Amino acid sequence: MPKTINIIGSGFSALSASCYLAQAGYEVHIFEKNDTVGGRARQYKKDGFTFDIGPTWYWMPDVFERFFQDFGKSAADFYQLEKLDPAYEVYFGKDDSVVIPAGLENIYQSFETVETGSSEKLREFITKARDNYDIAIKDLVYRPGVSPLELVTPATITRLGRFFTNISSDVGKDFRNDKLRQILEFPVLFLGAKPSDTPAFYSFMNYADFGLGTWHPKGGMYSVIEGIQQLAESLGVHFHLNSPVNQVILKNNKACGVIVGGKEYHSDIVLSGADYHHSEELLPKKFRQYSEAYWDKKTFAPSSLLFYVGFDKKLQNVSHHTLFFDSDFQEHAKDIYDHPKWPENPLFYASFPSLTDDSCAPEGKEAGIFLIPLAPDLEDTEELRNYYFKLIIRRFEQLTGQKVENNVIFKKSFCVNDFKEAYNSYKGNAYGMANTLFQTAFLRPKIKSKRVNQLYFTGQLTVPGPGVPPSLISGKLAAGLIEKNEKN
Repeated sequence: MPKTINIIGSGFSALSASCYLAQAGYEVHIFEKNDTVGGRARQYKKDGFTFDIGPTWYWMPDVFERFFQDFGKSAADFYQLEKLDPAYEVYFGKDDSVVIPAGLENIYQSFETVETGSSEKLREFITKARDNYDIAIKDLVYRPGVSPLELVTPATITRLGRFFTNISSDVGKDFRNDKLRQILEFPVLFLGAKPSDTPAFYSFMNYADFGLGTWHPKGGMYSVIEGIQQLAESLGVHFHLNSPVNQVILKNNKACGVIVGGKEYHSDIVLSGADYHHSEELLPKKFRQYSEAYWDKKTFAPSSLLFYVGFDKKLQNVSHHTLFFDSDFQEHAKDIYDHPKWPENPLFYASFPSLTDDSCAPEGKEAGIFLIPLAPDLEDTEELRNYYFKLIIRRFEQLTGQKVENNVIFKKSFCVNDFKEAYNSYKGNAYGMANTLFQTAFLRPKIKSKRVNQLYFTGQLTVPGPGVPPSLISGKLAAGLIEKNEKN
């Protein structure tokens, strides 16, 4: 009889792990609290509009391809990809934006138009970033965070200094122009911390951005979830929706199942892809590895205020991904990390998938997703949400030179309280735990429980960290540890 594994949650990491474990011969059951799979990567549909509720950026296509190749498949077997050109656009003021085109040569030219001589500096910077990418993504991130020695390789020893300097200082050495610096610092925001707190080694994100490009899966990011679900089902994974896990069953210090709505589902192993803090709350206190004080001291990635907006017309002067950096980044960062509060003049991001993908909005209309990064655990009220919607829409109108507020058919918001309710997210964080120097690799919460046998964790609070590609990798790492440790 094959061993049975119960997996809590169905986000990218849990789906990834389920595929590897089913392929290895385990009987795998996924328990998802919501009515669709995907965890934070769910979908919202209304009146012919389609929105990704969670991730909207498709970066590191090689990681997705490597995942599917592990099962003799390709991403193209499940969804259709289009490379975006431009990749994105950054507004710094009215009639003042920088477009990031597809392709490195085009990006070099774009930089040169902003600052003479910057293209050569960028070539050198990207060469180092690519070198870091080859070390990190092709090797280091596929290590399970069990030991510090995982980081010691001939390649990393020669780059130790890059772990003790930060992205901001690294970028600032070569680039004087504020716009170019902000563009180069932007990718590490996906790692959840300020560029000044993120090791310079993570410049590999710049190669992910400029070198590999930005892509769009037709139908949105949820089509990737549907593709992985299809793969999982073909491997025999069983899905249980509307099934929030209330407790992990323990016997003789071993995890041997889960309780859902009073019903027991027994298994040989339990793997949680849910929020790590919440997962440990499913255990008696004495079996939890990390205290409340531990979690409270950690640097968490931001939460977000999101709006999903249907417009009754096509919009102008925007790209599929558009960033609005017309306010002070440092001040906004302080409001997130240093003195948490609602920002006075926030930066924000907008995505208009219907510019690229006709399936995302009815003909002649536009689907818009707006995001404001916030500190976790802030007060969250309808009044605050409405205030900030009006604030960013009016700035959007001023910066892009068009009226849109009266063209809103509907809007749906999602914020701190929703992250807590929908995903049991610690303090309502949106992206997990930040990848700062002391929250990297073996210094992150462990995949294998130190106090309960046959209990494992996966997802963006453990290794390798926040983001969709790291979550796919986390699932593989958790499955690999289970296979290694639970052979008998």
